Amino acid sequence: MRVQHYRIAGEPVIVRSVETSEDVRAFLDWCRSNHNRPIAFDTETTGLDIYAAGFRVRLVQFGTEREAWVLPVDSAAGLVCAPQAAVREALESLPYLLAHNAKFDALAVAAHLGVDLVSLWRRITDTRILAHLLDPRGPQDPGGIGQGLKPLSARHVDPDAPDTQAGLYAEFRKLGHTKETGWAAIDLDNPLYTLYAGLDVILTARLFAVLGPLVEFAGYGRLSEFEHAVALVCARIEARGFLLDVEYTETLAARLLAEADEWSAVARRFGVSSVNAPAQISAALEGMGENLSETTESGAIKVDKEVLLPLADLDRKWQRIGAREANPLADAVLRAKRASKWATSYADAMLSRRDTRDRIHPDIASLQARTARMSISRPPLQQLPSGDWVIRRAMQAEPGCVVGTVDYQAVELRVLAALSGDVQMTAAIHAGKDLHAFTAELIYGPGFTEYHRKVCKGIGFGKVYGGGPDTLSRQTGAPLDQVKAAIRAYDRAYAGVRRYSKRLQSRAEWGVKEVVTPAGRRLPLDRKRLYAATNYMVQSTARDVLAEALLRLDERGLTEFLRLPVHDEVVFVAPADDAKEIGREIQTAMAVDDFFGVPLTTDLEIGGRTWGSLYGAAA
Repeated sequence: MRVQHYRIAGEPVIVRSVETSEDVRAFLDWCRSNHNRPIAFDTETTGLDIYAAGFRVRLVQFGTEREAWVLPVDSAAGLVCAPQAAVREALESLPYLLAHNAKFDALAVAAHLGVDLVSLWRRITDTRILAHLLDPRGPQDPGGIGQGLKPLSARHVDPDAPDTQAGLYAEFRKLGHTKETGWAAIDLDNPLYTLYAGLDVILTARLFAVLGPLVEFAGYGRLSEFEHAVALVCARIEARGFLLDVEYTETLAARLLAEADEWSAVARRFGVSSVNAPAQISAALEGMGENLSETTESGAIKVDKEVLLPLADLDRKWQRIGAREANPLADAVLRAKRASKWATSYADAMLSRRDTRDRIHPDIASLQARTARMSISRPPLQQLPSGDWVIRRAMQAEPGCVVGTVDYQAVELRVLAALSGDVQMTAAIHAGKDLHAFTAELIYGPGFTEYHRKVCKGIGFGKVYGGGPDTLSRQTGAPLDQVKAAIRAYDRAYAGVRRYSKRLQSRAEWGVKEVVTPAGRRLPLDRKRLYAATNYMVQSTARDVLAEALLRLDERGLTEFLRLPVHDEVVFVAPADDAKEIGREIQTAMAVDDFFGVPLTTDLEIGGRTWGSLYGAAA
């Protein structure tokens, strides 16, 4: 057994690395003697893609606040002793486990060491969840540090808490590897590697000793239980995965790259040699007579997607606005960049990360962002345009099955109506009105047009997502003065919403800079962005509506059919003969008859073999 000594917060700690069968027995004795204590565990792996070919768990480590045990389990390392069975025994028997970002480690040991995911998860406390409940701000937010183990440890455990990762990256470079590839190449007994592994669980145990009492003191005990339950459902969905149409995806990857080259060639005809060169794009657009007034923090002219879409006369769904003649360069740059991104971030990523059964397992983060909104990454499926089928067509049901979706009807606006108590908006919802058309009629009269409805829809979502008149003017093509007038009319029509927003801002201005959601979640507000109070409240509450729905679906035994939670909907796969019945069960479980006086209704749609069939794809 190799022993390494270190000091954390001025106290000595020990990292023990298992090398022999006797060491394995000593580890199991240690587990038994610490059976009633919280034990932190963690894994070191070859990468982040748990289900991809070549992924391996290399180390599993366990620890208390003063001591860690590091066990090598890499099946490709030719170990003299094989402690996999001891690791499984520990994970299956220890009653109180801790982990930081527990979903990754739980899925890794479930997939590669045969540990039962559900049994394991029910004994885990995730310190990342606790940290998010106490402070959901990210490192990019004023006053926020995020939920990473190292910055949290530096704040709550030891200001000099070691970040051995930087040293490991230097070690990787010595081996001729990058910070991505070095994890699979470094020797299992490398002293820096084992120290890094051991200190992580010691820091996790110490972090829990601080955060656990703070969570209880803040009254977040039940909310913590809720978030752990939601995380388990999302982990089970992620573990199941979504079947990939490999042939279609391979063809799509090649087509997208060709499309990117085609549109890049169009951009070159306007003097832009690279669609990723903002200075070239802005100079060319100004040379074509476009007025570009927005700048980045560094002072450069901004030509991002939000600027280029209106110039190309496109809305966020890539549909023509009809407000101006489309600028051909802006259009070409947008299409070239989108095709290139889709080829790499979606098609290539899905092909390289699929498992041996041709299933992809997108990373579902159940508790993300300041508002707790869920996110999907690797690949980022929630970023797909709402009306596009091209990427969705790659994901399909098993033979004999079809894909369906159940989504909430205008859930954010219904939540806004419920929280604000706005009489007119609530009455329209109860009457079954199309809220955007109803609003357009209130503002523009019975002769309103589809264009007016689009403006009113933008104003409504601006209340939810924080878009101002300038943004709405760009997105709709409406003159700024008309947009401002429409917003004033909207505020008059929905006086309850306006009063609610002012009340939230006033409380934050004169009291604690935060809003408290119906779930009891405290969301910090930035001093200069108090106007975001309504956005945060609505987005977070709508997220909790979906999270609660996932738990109801799980209680009814429907999780096995789920493939993705995306925004305000769930995607499911069911046998073709039973799809309508299963879909209706999902629809019923998700619906809420009375949410603070407002019904949260759902829509069911059954498609064909592929997810894309719900969006216009032929198959």
